[in-house]
Amino acid sequence: MLKVIEASIFISFIIGLVGGKLLIPVLKRAKFGQYIREEGPKAHQSKTGTPTMGGVIFLIGLPITVIIEYFLFDDICFSKNIPVILVTLGFALIGFLDDFIKVVMKRNLGLRAWQKMGLQILVTGSFALYIIKYSGLGTKTLIPFTNGKMFDMGAPLFVFFVFFVILGTVNGSNFTDGLDGLCTCVTIPIAVTVAVISILNDYKIEAAALAMCGGLLAFFLYNVYPARVFMGDTGSLALGGFVASSAFMMRMPIILVVIAIIYVVEVMSVIIQVLYFKATGGKRFFKMAPIHHHFEMCGYKETQVVAGFMVVTVLACLITMLII
Repeated sequence: MLKVIEASIFISFIIGLVGGKLLIPVLKRAKFGQYIREEGPKAHQSKTGTPTMGGVIFLIGLPITVIIEYFLFDDICFSKNIPVILVTLGFALIGFLDDFIKVVMKRNLGLRAWQKMGLQILVTGSFALYIIKYSGLGTKTLIPFTNGKMFDMGAPLFVFFVFFVILGTVNGSNFTDGLDGLCTCVTIPIAVTVAVISILNDYKIEAAALAMCGGLLAFFLYNVYPARVFMGDTGSLALGGFVASSAFMMRMPIILVVIAIIYVVEVMSVIIQVLYFKATGGKRFFKMAPIHHHFEMCGYKETQVVAGFMVVTVLACLITMLII
């Protein structure tokens, strides 16, 4: 198993490292630069033109690494990792289309809301069908911190639950991608936690989790402040899909409330801001939403916010692994 862990991280890291070296110059020449909204923090305006769609850097190594390991090691369960990979790449494709429309077709809003939601529903619905009909997992969900007790909510409620969790997680990761290295730093410890839980409980999805971890480590070298490339919706939507689908493959979607606490807080900050704005006739609960911008407006440096959010995630992940 140690060889599998080392190989997963190392192979995907090398693929990501080489991929970044090759892709970033291409994105620059093609002028696939990020558009920065004027209503955002003024300090971010200098980032206009930074290459985006960089999520490809860590995504390309995900399927390649798992395929290589399948042929190298006997204890790699390809069938368990494939659903996670497909959901991840499905949301990556949606993000890529959104990024492409923004930066190439020069339509700042990207995919229309109904188009993006329709595609997200398609990917999520396909995964829900797989879980119920073909995975053998059924509709039972583990209740965290109860020594393996499970709750069967039945097919109708379970389908609603899948949609709620996956779409919430995907949009949470999307909101989290607002500072250099933020979504990357938050998701690395989540991927490690998924891998550890999978190994300890024989869920057999650690190959995909460790491959994602290696790819993100490579991407972080290009995405750390000041970022040379942004992951774009290509990467942020994919990460949400990866985290949520991994949790369901382990029958542990409820733990996302803990290990993905930053995703949850980012989503809730936006919801609170919108509802408060409408209820008060234009007043704001936060200085700016999502909440990472609120901390920036309070005087914290971008790197301080990223470090703080990463520490919170690491602590949440450690607590989960100690208690679960």
